[in-house]
Amino acid sequence: MAASPTWMAALEEEDLTFIKKFILSSGSLKEVAAVYGVSYPTVRLRLDRLIQKIQLTESAEADPYVSLVKRLAVDDRLDFDTAKILISAYRKTREAE
Repeated sequence: MAASPTWMAALEEEDLTFIKKFILSSGSLKEVAAVYGVSYPTVRLRLDRLIQKIQLTESAEADPYVSLVKRLAVDDRLDFDTAKILISAYRKTREAE
């Protein structure tokens, strides 16, 4: 059995369940919305965030701190403006060293 890709291993169980439901519904966001009992825009937002998570993993930063801040922002645990400020300030302190 082949090993899971790095991006897939980095996802949470609920993300993998969403992907499975998306595939089983032939990629129909309308069908996925019906399965979850939510609106189309809600499912679209969920898919967009999932895409961001995968892109983050694919273009993983060499710096674990920056990766953590980006992941927190994608997971909606930190707003994007604050994430940008934290990363910018962190990089300035790293440059000063």
